[in-house]
This record gives sequence, structure tokens and C-alpha cells, in this order.
Amino acid sequence: MKYTLLHSSTFTPEAISGALAAEGVAMQPLGSPGELAVAGVPTALVLDPSSRALYTPERLRSFVSSGGAVVAIGLPDEQDVPEELADDLVAAFVPHGHGPRQMLVALRAAYREAAARAETARARQEAAFRTREIKELTRIGMALSTERDLDTLLELILTQAQQVTGSDAGSLYLVETLEGEERQLRFKLSQNMSRPDIPFVEYTIAIDTASIAGYAAATCEPLVTDDVYFLPPDVDYTFNRSFDEKYGYRSKSMLTIPMRDHKDQVIGVVQVINRKRHGEAKLETPEDFDAEVIPYTHRLVELVSAMAGQAAVSIENSQLYQDIERLFEGFVKASVTAIEQRDPPTFGHSGRVAAMTVALAETVDRATDGAYSHMRFSRQELRELQYAGLLHDFGKVGVREQVLVKAKKLYPPDLALIRQRFAFIRRTAESEFHRSRADYLLRNGPGGYGEFIAGLDADHRRKTDELDQFMRLVLDSNEPTLLPEGSVNNLHEYAEQFYEDLEGREQPYLTDDEVRFLSIRKGSLDEAERLEIESHVTHTYRFLLQIPWTKELQSIPAIAYGHHEKLNGSGYPRKASGDLIPIQTRMMTIADIYDALTAADRPYKRAVPTDRALAILTDETGAGQLDPELFRLFVEGRVFEHASD
Repeated sequence: MKYTLLHSSTFTPEAISGALAAEGVAMQPLGSPGELAVAGVPTALVLDPSSRALYTPERLRSFVSSGGAVVAIGLPDEQDVPEELADDLVAAFVPHGHGPRQMLVALRAAYREAAARAETARARQEAAFRTREIKELTRIGMALSTERDLDTLLELILTQAQQVTGSDAGSLYLVETLEGEERQLRFKLSQNMSRPDIPFVEYTIAIDTASIAGYAAATCEPLVTDDVYFLPPDVDYTFNRSFDEKYGYRSKSMLTIPMRDHKDQVIGVVQVINRKRHGEAKLETPEDFDAEVIPYTHRLVELVSAMAGQAAVSIENSQLYQDIERLFEGFVKASVTAIEQRDPPTFGHSGRVAAMTVALAETVDRATDGAYSHMRFSRQELRELQYAGLLHDFGKVGVREQVLVKAKKLYPPDLALIRQRFAFIRRTAESEFHRSRADYLLRNGPGGYGEFIAGLDADHRRKTDELDQFMRLVLDSNEPTLLPEGSVNNLHEYAEQFYEDLEGREQPYLTDDEVRFLSIRKGSLDEAERLEIESHVTHTYRFLLQIPWTKELQSIPAIAYGHHEKLNGSGYPRKASGDLIPIQTRMMTIADIYDALTAADRPYKRAVPTDRALAILTDETGAGQLDPELFRLFVEGRVFEHASD
């Protein structure tokens, strides 16, 4: 039937029933008060005088808005549509005493109006449906475009594909090319709503027409299969039932869509399996599969294809982002290696500090009590912390290498010069000793020689002993340990002793600069050198500021800048204290000090064991230099063990 006629029991359509039947009209009497429903086809309601009271204007308006039309029959004294019905509710008015022809004309007019309204309603429904689809695709596209982690992105793509299609399961493949090998598909992800317990195992398949996923990737065409167990006999691909047989599943309807990037190259395949009548239904028995699983429609092919295009671009962007991250990380590590090669004893320090700092942040992240139990670090914040740790000493590139690797108080060439001077003075003393012997014999002969040589020899031994004492003092003072009491005075005394050089000019045993360096009370650096070493922090900060960091990494310069600051303001270079030092920097400071204490022996200090290093850190924490809560987590979480990773 093309139309429906609703009428009350008092309306007798016998005179026109034949004509109506010929025109495809199904007549349906209404009971009292009657339900007004449009049954999917243009529907007319004959509203005779006896049934007017049963249908309020509100009910009639709802009927009309859903695609119906009203034919009103007038009372004996009515010549036009009564006011209570309103013109916009009545498609046709038939006066009292009408004939069959008038009724047919009125009904045909009503059907035309009902058909127009039904088409309008259908168009509106279609437009609303398309709008919802567009909004859904837009929502999915936005979700895909903001996710950078590839594994999370793949999960999101497959989940959205299943939700959009109402599918029970799905698989996702990515195209990969290994060096020297053909392109292939790697099975990267699987989801199954009814059987989430099924384990996932990666494997690869060829990109050819032998398998369903391989066929879609090879031909770049979607593949719709109503039942994969009953494939057409003329297709090349087959379906492997081993998975179903192993886990008691029944793959039936399947939609396989290639994902193509902006170059129209296939980068993967998304596959949804077993579209369901009811999205939340579980498929557990053969009867469930028979009752619930239905084929995929052409519209779903279009929808998933559009989504697959968005997914391909997002995957490509994610892979590109990962490539950029790997490239940058490689640059960072290469830069750190280059810097540490200028100071070989500290090689590996930056990597260990970065590892411990990130590990401490992860420990803070897991803390359920204490001052930082509310603190959480995202993946990007941990990466930011890692880079800051790797680059925290990069400013050493601005420090002179001789200062950077200075192990003793004197630079090696300066000590070598003193050794040469000592050797010259000693050789001069030897020469004078032998010349004095020869002169005596020439002047006096052998008489009295024994007594003379005894005195000369004693004086020579005294001079050589003094020279040896001088050299021992220089060597002892040159060590970066605490300078013994009195050594400074002895050094100044030698600075006031002179010898004659080859040209006969008087020269001091020690120059003023040599005395200044050898008089360093502790360590190997004088004040100027210490400030030069400390300047590496500022160099690091200024260098890092030159890098156009992304929003996620923009705090790296500030984090690295303060790694020698102390909470009580005793650090450098800014004497920052308290809350002016970010928590990330406080964590790095603990890691940096621990590694400096425990790292392999360096020329200017020996490594200390873990217990001793933790004791030193405990003292510094007690003195207000380090964050006590972070140090507690550093110890309890055994973060220091990451120094050997």
C-alpha cells in the first residue's frame, strides 16, 4: 500500500472504498479515543464531527508534524474550517452533505500534503543523521589529531571504529618495511568485546591477495564480507579459521578498510568484525552469533573509510613526531657525549643524573603520603625532566678545558716548569760541588784535601736536602687535599730564595702565581677558576634558551639552571632558595650530588661508597640545603640504584 487512511467508526467509506483501494490506500478504523500514528507511509485522518472532541489541537499538531494530514468534515452549519481546528492543522475541508467525489478530491489533496510532509520529515531525519555522523567524525578526528603516543593512538582508532560500526571485535595492521625486505603487514592490535581474555600476539603477513587484510592493503580497496566462512568461490583470498577454532569464537561479518596517507599510500589496515544488532550484546553461543551478527552496510563502508583516512594521517603524524623525538634525543645524547669527552673522568654523569631524576619523579608520582602525594608527572613532563638532566652540564662547553679537567692545584705545564727549575738548581749545585773540589786541588794539591772534602760534602748534602725538601713541599702542596698548617709560610719563604739562570739573572724558586695556586687551602681551584667552573650553569641556561622548545619542553632551561642551588640560598649562581627552586630542579640536585660523590675515582677526588654518600646527603638535608621529603623518597625508593643502570 502507498497510503493509509485513519477514520472513526462513524465514518462510512463504502462509497469510495473501491476508488481508494485502487489508489493503494489502506483503510484503518480508529477506536475511541484512537491513536494517531504515521506508519511510515503518507497517512490521512478523516476527522468527522463526532470525533472532533477526541483529538485536541495538540494531538493533531503532533500527528501533522510527524507526516500526517487531516481531512475535516464540517457540521451542517459550517462552510469553512472551524476556529478550534486552525487552518495549519487541516489539509482539506469537506462541508456537510458532501458527495463521494468531494471526499476523494479532499483525500487526494491530503495525501499529497502528507507525502510532502513525510518527505520533509525524512529529509530532516537524514540531515540530522548526517549531521550526527559529521559531528562524530569531527570528534573522532579531533581525538586522533591530539594523540601523539602511537600505541595509544592505535587503541583509539580501533576502539572508535568498533563503536561507530557497532562491532564486537577488530584488528589493526601497520605496514612496515625492514631493511632489505619486502613491505609487509604487522598485526599490531586486537580488541574483542565478548572475549577480552584472548591473548594478543604480534605477527606479520604478506601484502598480497592471499589474505583478507593483505588483499585490502594490496588493492587499496575496502573489502566487505557478510560471512567469512562462506567466501565467493572466485576470490583469491581465504580466511584462516585457526584463531576461531582455538578460542571458540565465530568470525562472521567483516569490514576491512585500508588506511591511506596524504600521498595515497597504504600505511595500514583497520578491520572490524561481527557487526551487532545491539551494540552491548555479548556473543557467547552459536545462537548469539546467528541472532546478533548482521552485515556491514555501504554507508558504514563510507563512514569507516573516512575515519580510516583521518587515522592514517594521525598515524603518519605520530610516527613523524616519534622520528623527530628520536632525532632530537640522538642530537642531545651526541651533544652530551661531545661535552663529556672534554672531561673524560665525568663521562656518563649526565646520563646517570637524568636516569635518577626521572626515577625520583616516578617515585614521587607513586607516593601516597607526604608533602608531594598530590604531585603527578605526565609522560611529557618526564621527558622534559630527562632532557633537562641530560643537558644540565652542557654549559661546560664554555669553560676552558684546562680548568675543567684540572686535577691538581698547578696545571701540568706549570708543575713541569718547576721540576725543570728544580733539576736546574740541583744540577747547578752539583756542578758547584765538583768545581769546588777541582779548584782546591789545583790551588792546594792533595794536602788537607780530606778535611776540606768532608766539609764540602756536608754542605752539599745540606743544600741537596733543602732542594729535595723544597720539591716535596711543592708536590705535597699541589695535591687537592687540605693544606697542612705552616705550608703557606714555607712556600712564601721559597718564593724569597733565588738562583741564577743561564744568563746570570736572579730568579725566585717560586713565582707569585705559583705560590698563589699552591696556597689554595682546599681543592684544586683558586677563586677565579672556581667561578669559571660555576659559570657553566649560566652557560647552560643561555644555551638552552636558544633552542626553540615545544610547549611540552619549554621548562627545560629553568629546570637545568638551578641544579646547583640550595634550599637555604647557599648555592649558585643566583643564591635562589625555597619555592624559587622548582621541584624538578630539587630532584635533579639530589641526583647530581649523589652521582658526584659515588662516581668512579676522579683525579681530584676518590669515589665514596653508597652509605657514605647517603650520610653526606643526610647532613646536607639537615643543614637545610636539600628537600627533606624528596630525599626521603630518594632513599626509600632506592632511586640511587638507577645510577648503575
